[in-house]
Amino acid sequence: MKEVVVVGGGKIGSMIAELLAGCGGYLVTVADASAQALERLETSAPVSKVRVDITDEAALEGLLAGKFAVLSAAPFNLTVAIARAARVAGAHYLDLTEDVASTRAVKAMAQDARSAFVPQCGLAPGFIGIAAYDLAQRFDELHDVRMGVGALPKFPSNALNYNLTWSTDGLINEYCEPCEAIVGGVRRETQPLEDREEFALDGVLYEAFNTSGGLGTLCETLDGQVRNLSYRTIRYPGHAALMKALLHDLRLRERREVLKDILENALPATLQDVVIVFASVSGLRGGRLMQETYAQKIYGAQIGGRSRSAIQITTAAGICAVLDLLAEGKLPSAGFVRQEDVALADFLANRFGRRYAPTQVADIAA
Repeated sequence: MKEVVVVGGGKIGSMIAELLAGCGGYLVTVADASAQALERLETSAPVSKVRVDITDEAALEGLLAGKFAVLSAAPFNLTVAIARAARVAGAHYLDLTEDVASTRAVKAMAQDARSAFVPQCGLAPGFIGIAAYDLAQRFDELHDVRMGVGALPKFPSNALNYNLTWSTDGLINEYCEPCEAIVGGVRRETQPLEDREEFALDGVLYEAFNTSGGLGTLCETLDGQVRNLSYRTIRYPGHAALMKALLHDLRLRERREVLKDILENALPATLQDVVIVFASVSGLRGGRLMQETYAQKIYGAQIGGRSRSAIQITTAAGICAVLDLLAEGKLPSAGFVRQEDVALADFLANRFGRRYAPTQVADIAA
């Protein structure tokens, strides 16, 4: 039984605690600054709950002392403080952040650390990078790597065609911050909400557009090896245009707290959602131009006697699977660990990773 701390008792943190406590392999403590969040948190297996000010690094270091790992499900702006406390305590560190600056800070902190630092362990960044990198390894020469993920309501009912399914702060951050990409073999920054395209999957029309953070560390890993590399968020058509109006025309990009208040008071949450994962790679294999695609849909389910959304399940399963692989010695035990270091086969064979069972893997001649 390994002792772990989950920081954040919200939608995703509670799901992580449920999976880890329920598997019988971990003793779980959930830490949160909010007494209300801890009071609401219920799991089918017992967990310890600790109220702690996450910005009080001395208190956090004390909580992490002697623990195997800390898993951050806290807002991205707390990432660096939690990682710093993990380094001092010697605990392995895992997070879900999509924030590029925070990940760079974690990477710098991981140098000469005696424990592993594994950021971006969720869905995007996270599993999408594992799947795309696995496809990329099957080619002799890479041309294009395209990645997309969407967490969407099954039954959209408003003009944005969207419901809040995860962190509002994280959502706004990925819609506002610059995006990494490789275009024509050159690393560059692109603008969020741009490069919109439409596609159909299973007869349903979607749009996809640039958002920040979804590539994880793949830009660095594939630099010099691929012509074009991009990540786009998937939504129902019309979403991007309305978000651009809010962020740019109404200048709410400069007033993010106002935008957060608007979204949280106007868009209901839902447990009836679907997660779409799409990765497509093209290039040369055996002298022939080929394309290979990984695509799947994942739906909400009952876990621990409660209805859980697809985004809760996929995000929590991602970080829990990586934690398991770390505990099993299948990942480096010290320093910075990329999502690309996780073997797709190991991930999908894991008790948590199995929730990502693929529905489509196609090999198509281009």
